[in-house]
Amino acid sequence: MIPKLHMTLLAAAVMLAGCSFAPSTKPPAPPSPEHYAVAPTPAGSVEAGGVAQHFDTAKHPVPDWWRLYGSDTLDAWVDEGLRNNASLDATRHTLEAAHQQFRAQVGNTAWPSLDAQGQASRQRDLGLPKLGPPTSIYNVYAGQLSLNYTFDLFGATRYGIRQTAAQVDQQAFQLDGARRALAANIVITAVNASSLSEQLAASTRLAALAHEQAELTEKSYALGAASHDDVLTAQQNAAALDASLPPLRFQVERTRHLLAVLMGRTPDQAPEPLPLAQLTLPDHVPVSVPSELLSQRPDVRAAEAAVQAASAQVGVATANMFPHVSLSASLGSASFKDSQLFTGSTSIWGVGLSLAQPIFHGGALRAQRKAAIAEYDASVSQYRQTVLNAFQNVADTLIALQQDALALQAAQAASAAAGQSHADTRSRYRLGAVSYPATLLSEQRWQNARLADIQAAAARLIDTAALYQAMGEPLETKQDVARNEAAR
Repeated sequence: MIPKLHMTLLAAAVMLAGCSFAPSTKPPAPPSPEHYAVAPTPAGSVEAGGVAQHFDTAKHPVPDWWRLYGSDTLDAWVDEGLRNNASLDATRHTLEAAHQQFRAQVGNTAWPSLDAQGQASRQRDLGLPKLGPPTSIYNVYAGQLSLNYTFDLFGATRYGIRQTAAQVDQQAFQLDGARRALAANIVITAVNASSLSEQLAASTRLAALAHEQAELTEKSYALGAASHDDVLTAQQNAAALDASLPPLRFQVERTRHLLAVLMGRTPDQAPEPLPLAQLTLPDHVPVSVPSELLSQRPDVRAAEAAVQAASAQVGVATANMFPHVSLSASLGSASFKDSQLFTGSTSIWGVGLSLAQPIFHGGALRAQRKAAIAEYDASVSQYRQTVLNAFQNVADTLIALQQDALALQAAQAASAAAGQSHADTRSRYRLGAVSYPATLLSEQRWQNARLADIQAAAARLIDTAALYQAMGEPLETKQDVARNEAAR
């Protein structure tokens, strides 16, 4: 009775010891700033383009935020990309592979293995000299079931399963992040394509005006009303504008090609850019409090899952330094005649218990444990850096949106003034009050002002998409539901 009690107490102590082999699966508590940027988060931006954006604090993110841009075409592009993008599809398959590997590891390590074996052979053996026939030929028939199981006394199997499960979670969060990043990239690329297309149109008009002005200057020079230096200056201005058009055309086409590839199309099927006027700037943007942001960002949640996986790896490396106890059993039948197989006289069986204690491996096991601890420390540091990057990401986009509104406000005021000046100059030209070159100059000023207006409007649309992306996913999304269902 006493030895049995001692063995029971020893087994309980071993099981309890296995629980402390790994460091904490929770990373250190992240910082919780009162606000993202140096200054507190403002209530909103100034009004520009007829829209004053409001930053709704303590609000949950919007899952399909791109639909707030009010463009059915843009919505269709994003939906097409989420369906057909090859990189996102590869990430989905990688997650499925990780999930199946987890199931395989559970089946291989957490449960006993049971295998059936069968054998039928014909053999020829040499007989003993001078005793019986010189050779013997006989048949052997055998069939048996083999059972094997390794007891997880120190948690090596348990920690290994935890590690793989955390890696599955990490891959799932990376899929969520890739999906959101793809949607944001499609929106940002579409806005860039629209902006560059309209900038190209304005720059082309500026080049045409410069050439017309150069021709007028040449005529004035022929009449003695302008100097040769005036002619050269006008020609130089026209040539400089011509030189700016090819790189701009390349940017337009390259952006369209990128948009097509993001949507899963070939570059030759790139869609035509949308007019910027068809995109509505969302006037209310949710901004979560810093303490909630970390549970909504897929990159932060993936980093936390990496810490959990690294912690479990330390447990595996530690448990591998302790004894391994395995049980094996077999039951079957063997006979020289197939008709006698599985009868009582031909039954065979075996039971065995093995114990293996690592003694000397050249320091490999201890080095593996130290490496696992170092990887755990690295994952904790990476988690801290990911948290800081998330806060910086939000802070930068909030500041950018405020400055974008101010820049757009100034650019639109300049464009409106230049446009009104051009209209007045054209009216005066019709009345004969000003010369035609004056109308060309006024239109050039207007087109230059329009370029700044286009760039500022596009920047505001892009930075709004960046803020939606920076906010992450709501706490419970359809991706989480699907992942939880798959886990069950």
